Amino acid sequence: MLVRGLIAVACGCLFAVSGCALYDNEQKPKIIYSPPVAETKPQIQEPKAAEIRSTQKVSLETVPRDWIPAAGVEKDWTAIIIHHSATDSGNAAIFDEWHREGKNWNGVGYDFVIGNGTNSADGEVEVTYRWHEQTTGAHCGGTPGNWANKDGIGICLVGDFTKEEPTQRQMQTLVRLVRFLQKRYGISAERIYGHHTTPGARVTDCPGRRFPMGRFKSMLSG
Repeated sequence: MLVRGLIAVACGCLFAVSGCALYDNEQKPKIIYSPPVAETKPQIQEPKAAEIRSTQKVSLETVPRDWIPAAGVEKDWTAIIIHHSATDSGNAAIFDEWHREGKNWNGVGYDFVIGNGTNSADGEVEVTYRWHEQTTGAHCGGTPGNWANKDGIGICLVGDFTKEEPTQRQMQTLVRLVRFLQKRYGISAERIYGHHTTPGARVTDCPGRRFPMGRFKSMLSG
């Protein structure tokens, strides 16, 4: 009997240690504005959430109605990823055309586009079809199965932030939008990334060295 007991304990310990993976492996994303490059795609593991996310949906009466997805299609998003367009001008419609014709995608890769006063108003939030339909994005590459596209909300600010900072209105609008998304989906500040710091992202400058990420996160908590 003693021998059988020892064997049972040993087997139980081995089972507890073996466990099973918490996350699926994902494909490596590509830079949006780079030409295609032949490469092998290493397996990427999705990062763990910094905290347990709330399942309670928070709606704010002060935000535009089209920021709130329809109840029947709304997803449980886990991250927010900030991009720049790397262009001096543009808007959602222009990027939609570029991505359809240049990338052969279904349309614009982002969920939201924030204008800089060129082809849309300074600080204007354009909500794309991807957000309305709650479909997988293409802002960290167009490949299916990419965790950042599947679970991350892509926000693009019009401008080239390798040369200059976003406008004041763009920053104010970005803070308002991201605060809403954080509250609605329980996304912590640790799960807000620039494209270049997104786990698994290919080397890129996006959203540009002039994008004030530190100041942006201070504004969020202020």
